[in-house]
Amino acid sequence: MATPTIVTIGKATQDVFLKSTNAFTEFEHKGVKYEQLPVGQKLDLDEVIFSTGGNVTNAAVTFARQGLHSKYAWCLGTDASSETILQSLDREGVDTSHVYQGEHFRSSYSVILMLEGGERTILNYKGAMPTARDSELDLSVIDGGEWIYISSLGDMDLLERIISHAAEKNVKVMLNPAGVELKSPDKLKGLLEDVEILAVNKEEAQMIVHGETLEELVRHLTHYVPIAVVSDGPNGVVATDGKTIITAGMYEDVPVIDRTGAGDAFGSGFLSAYAQGKSLKEAIVFASANSTSVVQFIGAKEGILHEGTVLHDMPLTEKDF
Repeated sequence: MATPTIVTIGKATQDVFLKSTNAFTEFEHKGVKYEQLPVGQKLDLDEVIFSTGGNVTNAAVTFARQGLHSKYAWCLGTDASSETILQSLDREGVDTSHVYQGEHFRSSYSVILMLEGGERTILNYKGAMPTARDSELDLSVIDGGEWIYISSLGDMDLLERIISHAAEKNVKVMLNPAGVELKSPDKLKGLLEDVEILAVNKEEAQMIVHGETLEELVRHLTHYVPIAVVSDGPNGVVATDGKTIITAGMYEDVPVIDRTGAGDAFGSGFLSAYAQGKSLKEAIVFASANSTSVVQFIGAKEGILHEGTVLHDMPLTEKDF
């Protein structure tokens, strides 16, 4: 089959990771974990690491490293962070020709305070991003694609505009909603009729449909989408295409350095395999391997797998729907 073109549209972020063995301490109060910082003191850091993130830019790199035609569209600024993000995507072979740059836009910016074991607190500046009303966002990039991958746009009107455009052009949609999208479940359900693949975690799935187990949730989600993927962190994932149900555990038990981007690596890993004609089972294996690799590095992109990486078997069962 011809090499698929996958389009990503969404925010891009400059990430700064701060590591300190002494400054960042964890404590728990009433079942909630916190990072504790003393006020009025200068705290020493062990390391400062600059990286780039943003759900769909992470996904775009997965697609590019897997040898697919990866295109990214958004509105960025002329600030240093925006330039850094574009340069990093260009180096990865992502087509950024549909990115608009203007002084009234700003990239997102995140500072990540890291704890041992991969947990972290993220301080996020949203930036100045396009809305559904902004004409600078070039949706014509969708027209030449086979798939579009969307995640956490934070604007329901813009999400509707993008999905409607994709439906008009017969471009398949994989959606990984979060935040604002999940706070409007009724409106989200109305958009799912034009979504081919829905990927969510267990808690997110329960905001859309009823169900206690992962299998119950994927079965109920198939009332809205052809393919549903529901994950539950280290407890694994269940996926179905309405024909078979795949239940998978962890790909590999590895030391977790940083969980940033693990979900993006899973979702984009799944689509990169599935879009190339791989089976549901094969797509889950690669998605799990991609996510497992990413958590072993600091930053959302460093550990993304390259084309040709040899995979091993993982705990997995398949049964009829």
